[in-house]
Amino acid sequence: MDWAFVHKVWEKWASTCIGSSGQPLKAALLINHDPTAPSRLLSTIAEQEGINANPIELSQFVDFIKRNKLQSESFFIGLNQYVVTSIHENWFSARCMNTSKPAGEGAIVMHTAAFLLVALYDGSIGSASRAMVVVDQFAWQLGRKNL
Repeated sequence: MDWAFVHKVWEKWASTCIGSSGQPLKAALLINHDPTAPSRLLSTIAEQEGINANPIELSQFVDFIKRNKLQSESFFIGLNQYVVTSIHENWFSARCMNTSKPAGEGAIVMHTAAFLLVALYDGSIGSASRAMVVVDQFAWQLGRKNL
């Protein structure tokens, strides 16, 4: 993977999609993750915006992904616990179980060839739809390098 390309795409995408009020996402993590790599190679945070994930939390989240029991287990990102609500071919969505926000909070996790993209948003169905659009755009931009 061309890290300079990934960083450039991330910077452009994050600056327009993550952050202040009105943006589709409140935070995102890009985790270097290749499920076919030897187990001694750890997944690491390649990029993050709007969140400061720690390595232990990251390890527990990646273990959740590896166990592939999306329907029967929950996972944590920061202090929030999420339960998976929808599973698709290369992505799933989840809702926060312990939010104090009236409209709720959610996450979209997309697996690309070399990364896990974790996108966090505030709100419900409309917010989830907007978040999915920008997550899909990022994945498409990453895939352009491999064409």
